Amino acid sequence: MSGSKHTVIIGGGVIGGFTAWYLAQAGHKVTLIEQESFGKQCSHGNCGYVSPSHVIPLARPGQVLKGLKGMLSSETALRINPSKLAFLAPWLLKFALRCNSKAMMEAGKACHPLLQSSAVLYREIFEQQNMLVDWKTDGLLFVFRDQHEFAEYEQSDAWLRKHFDMGAEPFAGKALQELEPALKPGLAGAWLYRCDAHLRPGKLMSELRRILLASGVRILENTAMTSFSGGNGKATAVMTTGESISADNFVVATGAWTPLLKKSLGVKLPIQPGKGYSITMARPKLCPKYPMILEECHVAITPFEEGYRVGSTMEFSGYDTTLNRQRLNYLRSGAAEYLHEPTAEPVEEEWYGWRPMTPDGIPYIDRSPLYSNVWIAAGHSMLGISMGTGTGKLVAELITGQKPHVDAAAYRVNR
Repeated sequence: MSGSKHTVIIGGGVIGGFTAWYLAQAGHKVTLIEQESFGKQCSHGNCGYVSPSHVIPLARPGQVLKGLKGMLSSETALRINPSKLAFLAPWLLKFALRCNSKAMMEAGKACHPLLQSSAVLYREIFEQQNMLVDWKTDGLLFVFRDQHEFAEYEQSDAWLRKHFDMGAEPFAGKALQELEPALKPGLAGAWLYRCDAHLRPGKLMSELRRILLASGVRILENTAMTSFSGGNGKATAVMTTGESISADNFVVATGAWTPLLKKSLGVKLPIQPGKGYSITMARPKLCPKYPMILEECHVAITPFEEGYRVGSTMEFSGYDTTLNRQRLNYLRSGAAEYLHEPTAEPVEEEWYGWRPMTPDGIPYIDRSPLYSNVWIAAGHSMLGISMGTGTGKLVAELITGQKPHVDAAAYRVNR
């Protein structure tokens, strides 16, 4: 590759990793730098859903009221730290203005192509590269305790059917017990999206690292970006805590940290760290077959081949690095409302990660306003895994001048 273009990827999560992969396949020399360990940030401890069904953003009708409740009580899935309100206010205002049906549709139409593309690309790359990631295509259950909530969800399902040709199958009573015996009797029902799949995120990132190294990608860990050098609208090198690395192109895929690079990027993107938690443990004896979202408490359950994860919650508390025991307990108590055996021992890991939340639920995939050869791929909110392959391929296409497989206009930084 001595005569090939050189691209530096800043960020070793799922977005940076798959961007590196598709650029390497296009013949680029690729260096990837990560400030800590590859694949160990938000891409590591999430619930591993690859969910084309997740086109409805967090900003939707009714969320403003839920946000207000989240400032008054710690026993809600959406938690806003009142002490951080001044810091969060500009983002929260943008978010509130998006909590309407028109904006929800706009976000759905923007995210749908990337979600669909990624689901197809995952299947292709797993088969072609023999990636062992606990890949399961059984679908995803949306489970309800409350009869009114279960019945009302039919409107959301109808909306998905009408606009995105994605529908779920409803199960209730005996049919639900036969489908998923791990659920307690007496629940209102569940909707099954068979288009969805799941995997084990840690294995995904380990396998991604393997195929990147095999394809010649250089991975530099414990190496943080400090700035770019360059002029006349073009970057020539990225300065790091280690070395200065010259390249033809640069990709910033730094997730929730991206706003902290505003001077280097020429834009302050409205991305907030939305703190999510998970507990990974041994499989219960009566382990769910299906991954599921327990809708009233918004707790997510993922069964792995060797293990089991309870996760989710959304906490807006800035760049807070504490592992909040109360939020972990919320996961346990929420799961206990729905499952015969909600948890098991031993616990392998208690974890938190910062999701890169945008007010509109749409990621940023675009050039930096400051440098024509610096690209941004960040702000995937709760859908980093679900959009990983599609985003990586799109960024590679934009850099190499190929025709994009999805329209990138919706992801511009100046929207």
